[in-house]
Amino acid sequence: MRRTNRYASKALDALKQFQEDPSRHPIVILYNGQPAGFFILHGWEGVQRYSNNTNALLIRSYSINAKFQGNGIAKQSLFELEDFVKEHFPDKDEIILAVNKKNTVAQQVYLKGGFVDSGQRMMGRKGELYIFRKSLNVS
Repeated sequence: MRRTNRYASKALDALKQFQEDPSRHPIVILYNGQPAGFFILHGWEGVQRYSNNTNALLIRSYSINAKFQGNGIAKQSLFELEDFVKEHFPDKDEIILAVNKKNTVAQQVYLKGGFVDSGQRMMGRKGELYIFRKSLNVS
């Protein structure tokens, strides 16, 4: 049995915050037409805690449903994210995320998905966070 993600917000809680903040954009990850994951792309209101790049987006609440884990969905969705952002947010040139120091599985997925550890550290609600970044190839 797979464990639920204790580090990411629940999708319902994240959606409630989306209703109050128009700079949050909920994204559903589909796998064979079924919702398999979820995350929020957060604009400047979220980014500014981690960076002064006004052209960045922050990933929040990234999770894959337990019954879909182990299928490479997370890594593939991170590879496809660059094209998605270029299409829907053409003024953005970087994606940022904060991952808990203890969440080594997620760290490996993010690294395999093209993110790099910026070396920046900060404290979050559930402990120390590592800040990862992915520069977008803007044309």
